[in-house]
Amino acid sequence: MTTLLIHAGEAGAEEPGPRTGGVPLVPPGFAWPTCRDCGGALLFLLHLPLGAGTDGAEGGGRGGDVVSVFLCQNDPGMCDDWDATAGANRAYLFAAEGLAPAAVPERGETRLGAVSALRTEEVAAAGFPEALDAWAADDAASLLVQGQLGGEPAWIQGDETPHCPGCAARMAFTAQVEEGYDFATSANFGGGGIGYVFHCGDCRDAAFLWQR
Repeated sequence: MTTLLIHAGEAGAEEPGPRTGGVPLVPPGFAWPTCRDCGGALLFLLHLPLGAGTDGAEGGGRGGDVVSVFLCQNDPGMCDDWDATAGANRAYLFAAEGLAPAAVPERGETRLGAVSALRTEEVAAAGFPEALDAWAADDAASLLVQGQLGGEPAWIQGDETPHCPGCAARMAFTAQVEEGYDFATSANFGGGGIGYVFHCGDCRDAAFLWQR
């Protein structure tokens, strides 16, 4: 089975369910991340609760965790926001309990143009390409598919699974996401790219990269 992430219309900016855009839900003391290249505030991309379905993804995190992903969009193409370790993106693994909306910086490209809710749907298919073909009857339907939760990554350029900076183990694949459903909901992954999210449940860390 493959679990697809499906665009489910607009969502509130602080919704606790899966979404792209809006305002991140963060623990007390959180400091909004900045880009190592340009120094600007990163854009908040993804709020992804990890439920029972994700726990089975190669030693995933505990139920009740949330992955939160940011990347630099201040001057797309100038900062290395595709790289998991270059410092132009940031992913976090939070415990869901006690999270609250972050204070959004006043300067910089910090939010997508719209908030997109995501829902999950299981498809009897071996991997993402097969699940996409089975689920989407036409091109319009395929645009609704915004990625997958768990399973195996559908790499564009080859395996770039990051290693955990804490324990050096290969991180667990968590999800992959498309650039967005439309212009307002899209980040820039180089034009038609795919973003990949990973985490280490033991070290409480996460990572993000994209390919095109």
